[in-house]
Amino acid sequence: MSRIGRMPIAIPAGVTVTVGSDNLVTVTGKLGTLTEQLHPRMNIKQEGSELIVTRPTDEKEDRSLHGLTRALLFNMVEGVTNGYSKKLEVVGVGYKVVKQGKTLQLYLGHSLVSTGLPQAKFCITEEDGITFDVPDPNTIIVKGINKQKVGQMAAVIRGKRPPEPYHGKGVKYADEYVRRKAGKAGKGK
Repeated sequence: MSRIGRMPIAIPAGVTVTVGSDNLVTVTGKLGTLTEQLHPRMNIKQEGSELIVTRPTDEKEDRSLHGLTRALLFNMVEGVTNGYSKKLEVVGVGYKVVKQGKTLQLYLGHSLVSTGLPQAKFCITEEDGITFDVPDPNTIIVKGINKQKVGQMAAVIRGKRPPEPYHGKGVKYADEYVRRKAGKAGKGK
């Protein structure tokens, strides 16, 4: 039996979970509402203040869906209770982030020679359920209740200028380690 799949999910006070037909699950909490269509083969039951996921057979597909379904349900309950956030850091001389309204402007060293501007900017707008927080010009915090959307938006922002190994410039996750390379060593010979 799946170690993750067999663990019950505790439902905190103030969170309601409804399981509809074909495993259409709706979770409502203090931060919002999440709805997800989970695989119809899995059995989802609410017993008191716990959710329990069981599988019908021990076939390979059912075993793989068991832990996945439980993890998705747990992420939904955690999202409407506490929310998720990803912190990104912008490293580089002249690199900065500015938030204007619901738009995030990233100045990441790309030049626009044709327009005469010293630096091009990338603009990213907040999506439904995703918010940006910019405590200082070199830090971005992506917040939301859907774990997948928060991670995807953080990956899109990081993808505009991933950290490079020689100087470490670019956008990186706060807990990411950038492995550095040595530059040219044969100078002056």
